[in-house]
Amino acid sequence: KGFAGGLTGRHSMSLINAKFYQRGRFFWDERAATLEEQVLMPFQDQTEMGMTITTLVQRVREQAFYAPLMNNAFGDTSINSNRIALALAQFVRSIVSSNSKYDIGRAQTNNPVANFANFTAEENEGKRIFITPVQNGGAGCFGCHTTEAFVSANNGPRNNGLDINTTNDNGAGRGTFKTHTLRNIELTAPYMHDGRFQTLEQVVEHYNSGVKAHPNLDNALKQPNGSPIQLNLTNAQKAALVAFMKTLTDPTIATNTKWSNPFK
Repeated sequence: KGFAGGLTGRHSMSLINAKFYQRGRFFWDERAATLEEQVLMPFQDQTEMGMTITTLVQRVREQAFYAPLMNNAFGDTSINSNRIALALAQFVRSIVSSNSKYDIGRAQTNNPVANFANFTAEENEGKRIFITPVQNGGAGCFGCHTTEAFVSANNGPRNNGLDINTTNDNGAGRGTFKTHTLRNIELTAPYMHDGRFQTLEQVVEHYNSGVKAHPNLDNALKQPNGSPIQLNLTNAQKAALVAFMKTLTDPTIATNTKWSNPFK
């Protein structure tokens, strides 16, 4: 919801590990080329914050505590939209998740495919399903959520088969949307660009049995004959996949005062 209670056009994306997106573009449709461009857009959205850049700069200038902060960062107390964007973008880049159960287990082995000593049997099974291609009996999740930052590869937005007809929101074109990071995914419900899924279990079931035959469906979600994939995971396998995704939760993100409200 926006500042006056109005519904925003899309569900807000997590800012965790934003610095690691390989394409360096932001929003679900990747319309912002840089973080510096992205951070100013919500201020100007009439539903989200309803301001102009002129109003934003004026409000920041009216707060006496910002002048010395600007001096510390830039060498003088001048306040303008460019400096506001630079400061906000650097703050967002500082939000890095690196202390999850996955990270702790990964640090104990040179082989990310091997079972992690600190994982349960269910979590290790979920990891196996996650990284194993569909044709080899896995879910193929790693094909889109690549690298151990679990962000999208440098290949642009994709259509993940949420709907057959995407005219209500075509994203970046033909129903394509940015692949979201899975870091701290347990804490960032609801899911998808429109927030349609309330739980990770619902997300897994979408890819297991609910992918729609959109004309622009991503190839990774197609069977050899062109129809949507059917993973046919068992209940135990789906539960294992969810258990693995929860190992990507870094509790310090929610508790570190570095990212807390500075006015409390």
